[in-house]
Amino acid sequence: MTMIQRTNVIYNKAPLSKSLLVVLSTLTFILAVPFQQYQKYFMYNLQAVKQDHEIWRMVSARIICLDLKDLFCSCLLIYNFRIFERRYGSRKFASFLLGSWVLSALMDLLLVEILQHTLDMSVSILPSGFLGPIFALFVPFYFSIPRVQVTQILGRFSITNKTLVYIVGLQLLTSSTTVWILAFSGLLSGIVYHYNALKVQQLLCVPKWVARCTSFTLEPLFSSAEPTHETPVGMGATLDIQRQQRIELLDQQIMLAQLNQANRRHRRQGGLINWNRLFPPLRNRFNTNNQRQDSGSNRPSTGAAVSEEQVARLMEMGFSRVDVLEALRATNNDLNMATNFLLQH
Repeated sequence: MTMIQRTNVIYNKAPLSKSLLVVLSTLTFILAVPFQQYQKYFMYNLQAVKQDHEIWRMVSARIICLDLKDLFCSCLLIYNFRIFERRYGSRKFASFLLGSWVLSALMDLLLVEILQHTLDMSVSILPSGFLGPIFALFVPFYFSIPRVQVTQILGRFSITNKTLVYIVGLQLLTSSTTVWILAFSGLLSGIVYHYNALKVQQLLCVPKWVARCTSFTLEPLFSSAEPTHETPVGMGATLDIQRQQRIELLDQQIMLAQLNQANRRHRRQGGLINWNRLFPPLRNRFNTNNQRQDSGSNRPSTGAAVSEEQVARLMEMGFSRVDVLEALRATNNDLNMATNFLLQH
């Protein structure tokens, strides 16, 4: 598989994430090498905002990173968070970024004022970059992405599919002495927007006409070609790449099947589609206290009744009925978590 083909597979159905990586990286490198003299206009100087009324700094300084280490960590996190754009669509993903970006800007000023009046701590310059929305994305990442154990270290410390993302976030958190202010405001804004406090999702959202115009103008530049089943995996591809491609393909099949099922139910019953049932919150975790079945027995363990419809759907993907029953019972009939369980085990 060529590098272009592999990139198309990775960023399929995620044009906004791809455009963010390209635009933010390009602007940062431009300011870091040929136009260093203009970096002062992109410093997140709160003192200049409050005293000199340079409000434009709240926009320019909160988009472009001036530190290449922060840019690298931010790009890694955007790459991992592209799953939200695939699941919820580019418009909803863009609305979350816009809402958390605005809320975190207000909370930055509020936190700095609180620190100055309560702890007598004066903070005038904060790290620049698209850090507020990136930290805000940890909120849906924690609540919506299932935790699947990959391996263990020393038989005690578990390594999951989410460990690397948290490590990168911790690296970004320790990049400077004041970045924790941005992290706290970003997480707080992510919680507010995720739970739709004060109806912020209706107030801070991308209008439909903006989404349509962007789709016609920018999406052809950053959209990726659809992956095909005939696309071969190169000899140099690692097992992680093959597993990632399989997970992404199955994730697309699950979303398509759920959407078709919801559309059929919508046509039969009428009314609005219940999106909470279409994409349920993944709050359940594997029950570690369940006893393992005997190694010589091939019969599935007893447990809660499973849905035959979900069994048939997973069996269509190539899994055996025994494995499907075990996965659904272990995950309380959660289709997404059962799929991840089958891929890992």
